[in-house]
Amino acid sequence: MRIAVFGASGFIGSHLVAALRARGDDVRAASMREPHAAAAAAGGMDAVVNLAGEPIAQRWNAEVKQRIRESRTTTPSKFFDALAHVEPKPQTYVSASAIGYYGTSEEDTFTESSPPGMDFLAQVCVEWESIAQRGREHGMRVACIRNGLALGRDGGVLERILPIFKTGTGGRLGTGKQWYSWIHIDDLVSLYLLAIDRLDGSVNGTAPNPVRNKEFTETLGETLHRPAALPVPNFALKMMLGEAAEMALQGQRVLPERAQSEGFLFKYPTLESALANLVSA
Repeated sequence: MRIAVFGASGFIGSHLVAALRARGDDVRAASMREPHAAAAAAGGMDAVVNLAGEPIAQRWNAEVKQRIRESRTTTPSKFFDALAHVEPKPQTYVSASAIGYYGTSEEDTFTESSPPGMDFLAQVCVEWESIAQRGREHGMRVACIRNGLALGRDGGVLERILPIFKTGTGGRLGTGKQWYSWIHIDDLVSLYLLAIDRLDGSVNGTAPNPVRNKEFTETLGETLHRPAALPVPNFALKMMLGEAAEMALQGQRVLPERAQSEGFLFKYPTLESALANLVSA
């Protein structure tokens, strides 16, 4: 297959491009920053994967929130406007989304059929996926992967916290009761491959066994044979991340109902198996 990947240099994108090339696909890495050029790059491709977007894991202010929203809504909308003048068009459009779609909760469990939340990130995800559906106007099959916390040695949350935990100074965030709906990067990439090949609609990109933050930190400490007893207070996280800290302090329990119904087999279904692979490798 001929596949254009936007956001190919990012954490997920670099792993996806490697997996696509490993299976023999012809991959074109491109940028979504110039929508007309992006549409031209998509011409003649069998599929488009859009992983581009302003990073969410940073301190939010009005300007950052605007960049987060525009990179996921305004820019891809302009891409679809430009795609109207491109032939031949791709047959498939796969867009990243996020489990932030569901809002946050310490008690509720979310699947693909759950309604969206009402906070900023949830509303961005709703708009993000709505814009992705414009692919159908061009005769494309559309799939949206709601990414959970992707775990890998070279990116994502694990790369940021691993040095701290290796020194024995890691610990839970806040109360530690918030859910972490995580997924090993290899399993997430495999879900993207499945979406490229045949999936349609929304798919939760999470492992089948989410854990609370306290369990996550304890398991990481045990895997590293290091203590993990130094909590990060709420106020400290809010000072570092501002409004974005609410995601880390509240979280959401998200299950991959759609992937499992499709017969998808997770290589790393438990946190223990994922961390054993990532930390010891």
